[in-house]
Amino acid sequence: MWWRRSKAERRDNDDAGASIKAPVSPSAGAPRFLAPDVLAGISSLELLARTVVEGFIAGLHRSPFTGFSTEFAEYRQYQPGDDLRYLDWRLYGRTDRYFIKKYRADTNTQCHVLIDTSASMRYGTGVVSKLQYAQFLAAAMAHLVARQQDSIGLIAFDEQMRVHIPAHNRTGHMRTIYGHLERLEPGGETRLAKMLHDTAERLTRRGILILISDMYDDPEEIFPALRHLRFRGNDVIVFHVLDRNEIDFNFVDQMVLLEDSETAEQMPVLPEVFADGYRAKINNHLTALRELAAANHVDYELITTDQPLDRALFAFLSRRTRK
Repeated sequence: MWWRRSKAERRDNDDAGASIKAPVSPSAGAPRFLAPDVLAGISSLELLARTVVEGFIAGLHRSPFTGFSTEFAEYRQYQPGDDLRYLDWRLYGRTDRYFIKKYRADTNTQCHVLIDTSASMRYGTGVVSKLQYAQFLAAAMAHLVARQQDSIGLIAFDEQMRVHIPAHNRTGHMRTIYGHLERLEPGGETRLAKMLHDTAERLTRRGILILISDMYDDPEEIFPALRHLRFRGNDVIVFHVLDRNEIDFNFVDQMVLLEDSETAEQMPVLPEVFADGYRAKINNHLTALRELAAANHVDYELITTDQPLDRALFAFLSRRTRK
């Protein structure tokens, strides 16, 4: 992805970590919506996640398997060896036949957060870069999942898998997740489709996969990889994180020097000449992603780094309630 680099922008990005304020207690009453500049003032991802998630309560995930629990699912004819406690004696009295009552069990699931750490995620014209925003979002999602007593794992990648933490819900696991999230740095080139295929082969148990990326890869290659994940029984959610200027291209300089974030190739352009063509291409890219997501039953949410993080959280929770 091309963007304008300036001394002021580089200085702002480099100083982002130095401007951290004192931690804010989540018990002090977190605002309903948290802007990125507020989140940037929280030094701990763990504290940030608790602050964002505070007040949100999500239910358990519905298991695809049936067991003996509290919610009736169906009748099944009695087979020798079945537990007699689950015989429906009233039905036997009416039909003179033996039937077992089966119930649907609520169970916990496993969730993996996949976070793109390629070089293009370094970009940011506001208070936070795309990668910082992705770290905030990943921390909040991980905290939410852990509150539901679900297992949470983390995968970070660029052209290679840089971090893989298997999903667990044991004591101390969240500190491992937060620790690796805080140490993430933008890396090499984007190999999004390849890494999704690799992830599909690596994960043996189906669950929820939350992909956080700027999606700078060919949609025609990304979605076969997402279909691979769906084919293996996973529920896939994509949070497409972009800087607002990557969509609007609101540069006002007479001449702008654009630099490819992954190859360092530079190109000087006049914004008034380049802008219309750029906006058309980015809109075509976003349209293709939305259409392919709908066609492949992938939940897709575009979010920019100037928007409150709660929007993504609400989108996640609303999808969970529809499943």
